[in-house]
Amino acid sequence: MRVSISSTEAVRNFSELLNNIKYRGDCYTVIRGGKPAACLVPVEASRSGATLADLREIVRQLPHLDNGDQSFAADVMAAAKTQPTMPEALPWE
Repeated sequence: MRVSISSTEAVRNFSELLNNIKYRGDCYTVIRGGKPAACLVPVEASRSGATLADLREIVRQLPHLDNGDQSFAADVMAAAKTQPTMPEALPWE
């Protein structure tokens, strides 16, 4: 469950928020100045270590489709072929 809270509320209840995150898996969006400033999520839920370059390996490790899903697989492969390729290096590097 994701809940929006003010930064003031986060400061006042930080210990309770950490317990809710750790033991219940709650997620919080911290609002500051009327705009989202941060998200507090369980460590396991965070995928900050994964990059777009890791996507191919992540997809490769997914379970394979059975024979009844071949039309779905064909649709996915057709859609994948129409996607632009990734640049070798980022233009700002």
